[in-house]
Amino acid sequence: MAINIFEAAKNCLEESNLERKIQLSKETAKRAKQAYVIEKLADWTEPKVGRPIKPALVSPHALPKRGIGTEQGKYSLIHAIAHIEFNAINLAFDAIYRFQDMPEEYYWDWLQVAGEETNHFILLRRHLNNGNYEYGDFEAHNGLWDMAKQTANDALDRMAIIPRVLEARGLDVTPAMIKKFAHIGETGIVSTLETIYEEEVGHVFIGNRWFRYLCEQRGLIAEQTFLELVRHYKLDDFRGGFNKVGRKEAGFSEEELEYMENKFVNAY
Repeated sequence: MAINIFEAAKNCLEESNLERKIQLSKETAKRAKQAYVIEKLADWTEPKVGRPIKPALVSPHALPKRGIGTEQGKYSLIHAIAHIEFNAINLAFDAIYRFQDMPEEYYWDWLQVAGEETNHFILLRRHLNNGNYEYGDFEAHNGLWDMAKQTANDALDRMAIIPRVLEARGLDVTPAMIKKFAHIGETGIVSTLETIYEEEVGHVFIGNRWFRYLCEQRGLIAEQTFLELVRHYKLDDFRGGFNKVGRKEAGFSEEELEYMENKFVNAY
């Protein structure tokens, strides 16, 4: 019997038990397209986003620096990346459930993202377990999901800010993390980060695709609209590395890249 894709996404989004959430997310993402129907829900309600009791969420400023010179620092950094991927699972299912007036291909795109983000989390959790740590053993912050809530009322804002700003930062910082882990001989986590990087390029590309689609539907100039939204959400104070090659591969225009490159510090 076919399942409504919006109900399936909501079930994954609201599940708070970690084991059940991961299993349900895997099963939902792997299900064939023919197993779904796309029918807008008449009784849409705001989802109660599920997350386990741990990790404890604190201000980003309260988190210690995550140097990999010590075992604890190394696993703290891996935990931070795992937390991003956990949030990304929720974000993908929320993008499906929340915006029910998009073309069919939009939902297949985000279902693919949900499956890949789930796999990223599983891989990172395995590294934590290998070091006798578990997801939740370190504190984390909720900045990514806080921004998701701020962009909850408009798919255009969501596509502009979450994939094209916050997730795209992963394209900027991951190459440097790969080098650091490679330097200390951590080949396992290097392989995982390389997989994550390659697939995140595709996720940002998907965000780009649907952002440009929505701009076209509304008669907006994509580059101008993006820069206006970045300023509106006060996200134009870019710092750190800037991966121009990766961002171009993920679908950013030359105009956008030039603007962002000028705003970043220590561009490479």
